[in-house]
Amino acid sequence: MDSQQFREFGKAAIDYIADYYDNVKTQRVLPSVQPGFLISQLPENAPEGPENWREVFQDFRELIAPGATQWHSPQFHGYYPCGTSFASIIGSLLTNGLGNVGLTWVASPACTELEVVTMNWLGKLLGLPEEFLNCSRGPGGGVILGSATEAMFVCMLAAKSKMFHSLRKLDDNLDEHQTKTKFVAYTSNQSNAAVEKCGILGSMKMRLLKSDSNGRLRGDTLRCAFEEDKANGLVPCFVVATLGTTGICAFDPLYELGPICKEYNVWMHVDAAYAGAGFICPENRYLMQGMEYADSFDVNVHKWLLVNLDCSALWVRNGYDLIRTFDVQRVYLDDVNMDLRIPDYRHWQMPLGRQFRSLKLWTVMKIYGAEGLRKHIRSQINYAKYLAKLVRSDERFVVDPEPSMGLVCIRLVEGDKMTKKLLNNLVESRQTFMVGAYHRNRLVIRVAICSQLTTKTDVENSWAIIRNEASKLIMSDISDKY
Repeated sequence: MDSQQFREFGKAAIDYIADYYDNVKTQRVLPSVQPGFLISQLPENAPEGPENWREVFQDFRELIAPGATQWHSPQFHGYYPCGTSFASIIGSLLTNGLGNVGLTWVASPACTELEVVTMNWLGKLLGLPEEFLNCSRGPGGGVILGSATEAMFVCMLAAKSKMFHSLRKLDDNLDEHQTKTKFVAYTSNQSNAAVEKCGILGSMKMRLLKSDSNGRLRGDTLRCAFEEDKANGLVPCFVVATLGTTGICAFDPLYELGPICKEYNVWMHVDAAYAGAGFICPENRYLMQGMEYADSFDVNVHKWLLVNLDCSALWVRNGYDLIRTFDVQRVYLDDVNMDLRIPDYRHWQMPLGRQFRSLKLWTVMKIYGAEGLRKHIRSQINYAKYLAKLVRSDERFVVDPEPSMGLVCIRLVEGDKMTKKLLNNLVESRQTFMVGAYHRNRLVIRVAICSQLTTKTDVENSWAIIRNEASKLIMSDISDKY
């Protein structure tokens, strides 16, 4: 493909994307396909010779696109938002066009320095303590990784290394392997599955501690777990506190957990993958009370801040904790001598290579501004409140618990069995998509406001779909009884 063909294909692709977002509201959320639909239509072997871009684009439109779930439909309410915007798409295009690999500062100076700038910008917008920023006088700073899982894993490994070196200062004869087998990590039983996965990957025992009736991990529970494990010869090492759990968007009280972690010299990582974005609005920051005790904090910018996957923002109190854990030197990676204000980011992550992710974050922050991002967050929170108001007007439904950020959890008064049937029928209709969760041992249907295109009318349409499916289900149930 030469530059002229690239221009033609690129313009056609941009037109397709623009049309897609203009018309996504008219598409069914879930595709009408069965497992294996695409495998059966594509050749078993790669093409031997080149194909014209028009043929490639035709295959995309006719074979691949019909099998895509419409994540950006206003009737998509599953999981949490998957960020996108025209600004981010342009940023991604420029990133891919430059094709830089930010191994070191000299490998792409702009890649490193724009990341420093944008992470400082975003950290200030979120109201993070100054010591987490690159622009502070301390060793803290931010880095963009691929996911909240990756950020959590990086911090877990750093916590293991830090704890071992701390213990070895007391006993120089400690065996590293044997000692690390005694390390324990802790989190709420309401935390994301990714936390448990990190424990598996990091070879660290992960204890899922019981949350309270509101889905929060409390300080007394954590302290009891620490004391129990210490009595059994184990070493508390790492805690993952969640701000915005996946199930019901509950917030662990950092002001309770933090002082305990500090007392026991345990690393506290704050996973705010979804809800952390809400802290750009000052009225939500009471939910992060106790952040001054955290060792690390992560938010998936690619969830709620209009930036495309993948872009996960991690801040650490002490960048040297990461460097001491991941620093591996080679002569071909020699770089200019710098301090943490211009980090050598290859020591802050697992891979060696780095994408120019900050470019799409930069384009979004420039195009929307802080005011535009706050407007987006506030509008989605208000739509969630409006949906809850509509649900409460129907005596067949219960809103439980109270809406949190952009999430509303609902259930039928008739119980779990009927709520489960309703959820299944909603998904099978392909007009919308939602997933379930449990709250106080009751099944609830999670209705997350996800699409950046959502309007008040779209919320009303979603509620109409839910209400109509409930009416059909209840009528069918009555008929079966008689």
